[in-house]
Amino acid sequence: MASCGIRAGHYDESVNGDEIWLRFVSGPDIETLGITRAEIVDAVCGVVAAHGRGQTVFEPRVHLVPDNGGAGHFNVLRGHVSALGEHGISGIKVVGDYVANYQRGLPSELALVTLYDPATGVPLAIIDATFITEARTGAMTAVGARHLARPDARILGHAGARGTAFSNVMMLDALFDLDEIRVTSRRPDSREAFAGRLRAQTGTPVRVTDSVAAAFDGADILVEATRLTAPQPLLHPGLVKPGALVVPYGTVSAVAPDLLDVIDKVVVDDWREARAGRFGALRHHVDAGILSEGSLHAELGQIVAGDRPGRESADERILLWHRGLSILDVAVAHLIVERAVAAGAGTMLRYH
Repeated sequence: MASCGIRAGHYDESVNGDEIWLRFVSGPDIETLGITRAEIVDAVCGVVAAHGRGQTVFEPRVHLVPDNGGAGHFNVLRGHVSALGEHGISGIKVVGDYVANYQRGLPSELALVTLYDPATGVPLAIIDATFITEARTGAMTAVGARHLARPDARILGHAGARGTAFSNVMMLDALFDLDEIRVTSRRPDSREAFAGRLRAQTGTPVRVTDSVAAAFDGADILVEATRLTAPQPLLHPGLVKPGALVVPYGTVSAVAPDLLDVIDKVVVDDWREARAGRFGALRHHVDAGILSEGSLHAELGQIVAGDRPGRESADERILLWHRGLSILDVAVAHLIVERAVAAGAGTMLRYH
C-alpha cells in the first residue's frame, strides 16, 4: 500500500515593514499553475495521515442558513495543520450549497478560503476555493479507496453530477484498472453532459443509467453524491455486493436506514464531525444510535497513519463516510499558494 507524507513548505511575504500584504489567487490563476490530480491526492493523503497522528486542529463545520426561501445555505469550515509552514497554517473556508444554481449557469458550490499565520494572526492569502472543494473531495474519495476498496475493483457506480463528481470519478479511474464507469443523476441533461465530460478525459467506457439502482447494482465501488432536498433511500442493502466499497456523502441522506445491516466496517473522516450538524449521509444513523463510537471501525486518518487496519478480506463490505474536513481545504490551499508564489501568480492586495 502506497504511503504518503506531508511536505512542510513555507512562504512569508505578507509583512513588509509596517505594511501587510496578502495574495489573492483566483480561479483563472489556479488554472495556470499546472497542479496535477496526483499532487492533490498526495496533499490530501498527507493531511489525513497528519490527522491520524494528532497533528491537526479543527472545529466541526457550522451552517449559516439565510432567510432566502430555502434557496441554499453556507458551510463554514475552520482548521489548522501543524505540519505545514514554519508555524503551521490555519484556514477558514466558506462554501455555498445552492442546488438550483444550474438554472443561473452557476456552480452549486462556490467557495473562498482564507489562510492565516497562526503565530501572529496575519492573513496570508485569499483563494478561490471552488476548485479546491471539488478536487479535495475527489482526492478524499481516492485516498479512502486506496485503503478500503479491493485492488481489483473493476466497476465504478457514481450517482450525482455535482461539482465534486468529476474529480471523484477521474481520481478513482487513475487509481484502479476499471472496466466500466456508470453514472447517473436526477436530470437526464446533467448526467449526459457529465458522461460526455468524462469520455473526453478517459478511455474507460462510461455508461449512463437512468437510476441509482442501475448504476450501483453489482458495482465494486459505489459513490453517492446526490443533491436531494429531502431524505430518500436510494442506496439500500440489496445494491451492495460482497467486497464493495460504499462512499456516500450527499448533504441530504440517500442512505436507507437498514444499509448498515450489511456493512462490515464503517469508516469516517472524523467521528466528532460525523456527530455534528444538521446534514450528512448517515445523519439518521448517528442520531438513532445505529452508528456509534462503539460500532465505528476507525477514522480514515488512523488507517492511513497505520494505526488501524483497512480492508482485511476480499469480501468485506466497507462504508466510508467523509463529510469534508477543513484541514483538506487548508492543505490544498497551501499547495496552491506555494505554487502561486513560485510562479508569481495571483494579485497582491494591501491589507494594512
